[in-house]
Amino acid sequence: MTQHHCLHAPMARAHRSSQMRAAGVAAALLVFGSGNAAGQARPTAPLASQADAARASDTSKAIRMQLSVGNRRFTLTVADTDAARAFVSQLPLTLDMPDLNSNEKHAKLPKALPANAIRPGTISNGDLMLYGSDTLVLFYLGFESAYSYTRLGRVDDPSGLAQALGQGTARITFSRW
Repeated sequence: MTQHHCLHAPMARAHRSSQMRAAGVAAALLVFGSGNAAGQARPTAPLASQADAARASDTSKAIRMQLSVGNRRFTLTVADTDAARAFVSQLPLTLDMPDLNSNEKHAKLPKALPANAIRPGTISNGDLMLYGSDTLVLFYLGFESAYSYTRLGRVDDPSGLAQALGQGTARITFSRW
């Protein structure tokens, strides 16, 4: 029996050694994955917060414009696209924008813009988009879409936008801010 035990001793030591390595790896994952050895959380911010902070610092440099419907005013941040810059160059602009699909207002622009359409997938309340090269679309409800649009900008705070636009055609003035 002793001889048998001696034959398996190197295997037992190797097994204990691999268990210790596995425990070390698990401890390292705990330290680096969720906190330090004392169980404290890491002080780094999530990536989304870092991106939000970068966007917030860029908003001071962003081009802004204003959308007016009746006595309501909304501020928009203009997208960094050729189409958006071309749109801003046409301002001020007042358009009668009929309703479509109970989620958007649309109107043909006086001049076509340089389109660079993508499929955004999700449309959000307050998105200002270009459909084709000459149709301005202001979305007041969010939804999933398979259509392609060129981003022009976004209403900074779209709360109350749907109510301000109302049903049917809305007269909307876009101006520089």
